[in-house]
Amino acid sequence: MAFLTCMEPKKDKLTKVFNMIFHEGLLTFNPKASKAPVLVQLQAKEADMRDKKGAIFVVRDKSHFTASGVKGVIMTSKETVLAQVDNFTHFTPNVYRHYEYADSKRRYIKGFEEQNLQQINAFVVDIDTKKHTVQDILLACLDDSIGRPTIIVETTRGYQVYFLLAAPFFLTNKTEFRSLKVAKRIADNLKRSLKSVEADPFCNDFGFFRMPNRQNIVWSDETAIYNPATLIDWSVRRDNDINRPLFVVPTPGAKKVSVMDTEWFQALINAVDIKGKKGQIGRNNTLFTLALTCLQEGWSKDRTMDFLDEFNYRLNCPLSGSSLKSVIESAYSGKYHGPAKEYVEELLATYVPNRTFEVKLGGKGWYKFKKARENRERSHCHEWEQDIINYITAEKSVSEPFIWRTQKELCEAIKIPSSTLNKLLKESKKIIKTTKGKGRNAKTGWTTVELYIQYIIWLKQDLGTRFAEFLRPIIQEQMALLEPSAGYTTLVNYVQKLLKEQHLTEQLSMPESLLHTG
Repeated sequence: MAFLTCMEPKKDKLTKVFNMIFHEGLLTFNPKASKAPVLVQLQAKEADMRDKKGAIFVVRDKSHFTASGVKGVIMTSKETVLAQVDNFTHFTPNVYRHYEYADSKRRYIKGFEEQNLQQINAFVVDIDTKKHTVQDILLACLDDSIGRPTIIVETTRGYQVYFLLAAPFFLTNKTEFRSLKVAKRIADNLKRSLKSVEADPFCNDFGFFRMPNRQNIVWSDETAIYNPATLIDWSVRRDNDINRPLFVVPTPGAKKVSVMDTEWFQALINAVDIKGKKGQIGRNNTLFTLALTCLQEGWSKDRTMDFLDEFNYRLNCPLSGSSLKSVIESAYSGKYHGPAKEYVEELLATYVPNRTFEVKLGGKGWYKFKKARENRERSHCHEWEQDIINYITAEKSVSEPFIWRTQKELCEAIKIPSSTLNKLLKESKKIIKTTKGKGRNAKTGWTTVELYIQYIIWLKQDLGTRFAEFLRPIIQEQMALLEPSAGYTTLVNYVQKLLKEQHLTEQLSMPESLLHTG
């Protein structure tokens, strides 16, 4: 449904732009203070009920992106966006499902993490220079990228190139945010394709961008909107050109290749010396992964039981019958859809160590080329660490330094083996863990060195002149509970330095006469 048809003609072009950006992700009218006729509001409200609604975040000035948080406003309707467009400089063109203010005064916003995205409406490429003209950018889009952009917005230092979607990418944790993974690869390929006009390869894929208005739109083409399937196909071709495989959504009508016929699966089921030890995944993980593979293939539970019973019997140290049954019951509990590539790779590296495999999981699904093990361990530790950091960052609030999850809950959320997490915690210089209480009442908290420092900065701003007085006992209490890790020393040194600098600052802010007394 088109929105705000009652608006004056001079806003028609901008109305179309925001309609193309947001689709049906926002309410049509402001539910509390709309200026539209009542009948028009009622008609729009009825249409709005057909689709799930979210919100966007907007910022008045670039300076409001601060170290202690982002000062901004939450908007839930297209009417409000259009009415306030000239009062804000930046916005999120993509819609978020959860949104709230981080403080009681409603100055700081939170919820704009990628895992909180409801739908992706736009891909935006940032060109942080004006060395290249609009015409140069258009030619680069036509020659090297997917085609004409929908709009180009001029910024203070350059341009932002918008490729809008005919239909959004909808994100859900039920599909393990696969759409987000696919979308991020598309965003990366779009940025790479415009390197000739110096597109920023490190620009946030789905963050804040310059808000379009009547003055800064220097190019627009309403017909240049892209079907998600077209973008996926284009991105896959770009990946193939540089031999860069990744998880992609299945291609309709593609012939399914049985995982049972793959080289890696045959190698794993022929391994017999599988037992496991401390710090190493073993029989339970192997059988669970194989059971999930059978589930993905559409096998019945009984068929899987017969198959894995035979496999288990061939092991040098088989599991008991009751343990095997429990593993299969868990795999077929309805919580899982198929095996995780990380577990497969770990099992192959452990029990088929001297061979290299191309791991495929279900037709055009996961593509992963296994590296030599000596390189793989380091690489994967880094990847696991970043996965955990991303998860903690998405879940943490500004006013709380930790997220509270059991180790089991964290492992399930990240899909990291417990043994791998334990090893990582000993080596990571970024992840911090704490424990409160004992036994059943114990709580486990997780944060990072960077996030904890951000929390201290937030405290400093919140407490003002009382910072030094109140911070020390807070920090001392928390520090006493932190579990020593590779990152612990870094954090302690920073906190001590910060407290010392704060004390010095307070001295220097005193009247000069007092500084020289005595």
